[in-house]
Amino acid sequence: MRKSIQNYSAFFRQFRQTFETTGAVAPSSRFLATAMTRYLAARPQETPVRILEIGPGTGPVTDSIINQLRPGDVFDLVELNSEFVTILKQRFQSDVAWAAASHQATIHQIPIQEFQAAAPYDFVISGLPLNNFPAGLVKIITDAYFQLLKPGGILSYFEYMYVRPVRKRVTRGADRERITEIDRILSEHCGKMRIHRDSVWVNIPPAWVQHLQKPAAADPRQPQ
Repeated sequence: MRKSIQNYSAFFRQFRQTFETTGAVAPSSRFLATAMTRYLAARPQETPVRILEIGPGTGPVTDSIINQLRPGDVFDLVELNSEFVTILKQRFQSDVAWAAASHQATIHQIPIQEFQAAAPYDFVISGLPLNNFPAGLVKIITDAYFQLLKPGGILSYFEYMYVRPVRKRVTRGADRERITEIDRILSEHCGKMRIHRDSVWVNIPPAWVQHLQKPAAADPRQPQ
């Protein structure tokens, strides 16, 4: 309980100091974390997978990922915020379940658009607050998501319900143009690749979890 309170305190402090990149007033609920890892939990038993979590914060979704890890899995975490990185490292040292998975996990403190992976991932799970970013950066980040995914791999990310529709109505000028362009970028991806959307009401605020699947590589034997 004490660690949970400390994590909430750290999260709220970073929300006040770095709203643009934190984007939430509280860590994700366990219901949101469960939705974010839906496809990881449902994967076949046989083959180890590579998992990338982007923007883990204090680790509520990381908890769910760690519960799904199997022998041979590789788990990379990309987190830019230095205070969150410190909390994550401490949890891999002090939390029993996290410590047991520490040999499979690596934390990278770097912007996701600069991250270089050793190999593509089966699952990319992102907690980045895309609606807070410049539209050009959203394009760069979402391009990075799909570059980091294997063909057939699954991207899961969340967004707070109705944020873009409401902001398009109530904002004006440059911010309205920004949110409209973000809506276009994300809607285009969802229109082409979305395989499911979860509605998570037990979260602050309520959220949608978008699940997108990168198209499988074309068979070179088939005519184009």
